[in-house]
Amino acid sequence: MRGERATLGKSLLDVQRELKIRATYIAAIENADPTAFETPGFIAGYVRSYARYLGLDPEWAYRRFCEEGNFATVHGMNAAAAAPNAPSRRKGTEGRDPLADPNAIFVPRGEAFLSRIEPGAIGSLTVLLGLMAVLGYGGWTVLQQIQQVRLSPLDQQPGLLADVDPLAAADQTVIAEAPVTPPTTEALDRLYRPQALDRPVMVPRDGPIATLDPGEIGVLVSDRPDNHRLATAATAVAPEAQPGMPAPVQVVAAARLPELAIIAARPAWVRVSAADGSVLFEKILDAGESYVLPETDQAPTLRAGNSGAVYFAVNGQTYGPAAPGAQVAKNIELSADALKGRFQLADVAADPDLAVALAQNEAGAGSQ
Repeated sequence: MRGERATLGKSLLDVQRELKIRATYIAAIENADPTAFETPGFIAGYVRSYARYLGLDPEWAYRRFCEEGNFATVHGMNAAAAAPNAPSRRKGTEGRDPLADPNAIFVPRGEAFLSRIEPGAIGSLTVLLGLMAVLGYGGWTVLQQIQQVRLSPLDQQPGLLADVDPLAAADQTVIAEAPVTPPTTEALDRLYRPQALDRPVMVPRDGPIATLDPGEIGVLVSDRPDNHRLATAATAVAPEAQPGMPAPVQVVAAARLPELAIIAARPAWVRVSAADGSVLFEKILDAGESYVLPETDQAPTLRAGNSGAVYFAVNGQTYGPAAPGAQVAKNIELSADALKGRFQLADVAADPDLAVALAQNEAGAGSQ
């Protein structure tokens, strides 16, 4: 039976859980030990049930159990079957739970604590502890020697201290004869105060900064013979100042008319694209509204709707329109030379809206 149970891969606790029979009874059946049962009348039922569980013949298994364990069938009416303390029991097993016995044959045995310790590990641990102790003692000894201060008594004063100032006697005679006057507080203050803080030195400039020529003053002075001529020319072109007044300095460049602009005589949609395809300006220009083109390396292009209302201002002159009527104008190069070669001067008298737009632009430029 033990072999059949091992073939099924079952333990005593697995059989106990499935058959509802104590593991001690299962072990007693496999060992043919009828004394482990508290009630001999249930032995036959236990043996037959266990034999059916293992797939054996129940009658054959019970007969073999009786032969090997010297057990005779006990009926339920027999007094020996009902006795709680049958004489056939093993001595010392009355009233004891077999599962509480740590030495039960079906309970798995764990490894002892000493069996996990290897002799090699003990030796390595001993060597490590000894090395730590030696290093600790050596460090403590060195620390004590470093912190230790030794004082040695001297009978004579060191020669260096004795001969620090050999002329001290001669100096004492001179000092005793000359009167000593302590310095005043003002003298000591003057010693550590710079003269520039007491009275700053003011260096006047020759003229306004705008009239200074870097080529004539400072480290930028060159040895060119025309430096004097350039300075004289710069003074000649400067506006004359009134008597007693400094010459005015021009700090803002003179205003000039835009080189190229788009003017809408009537509402028109325009889109200005750069040479790389990016959109610089896109809007519906109202009547009289204009757009000044920025200065770029490559000329942008124009795409406009209601092109009959779109004109171009090139250096103060008006050209156009972009196309007759209300059609869409495409790929118009916005450069002064291209516009002058493609379009003619606009007829302001033929388009009254254009005259109004030009008047508005001139009024806006004058106000700015």
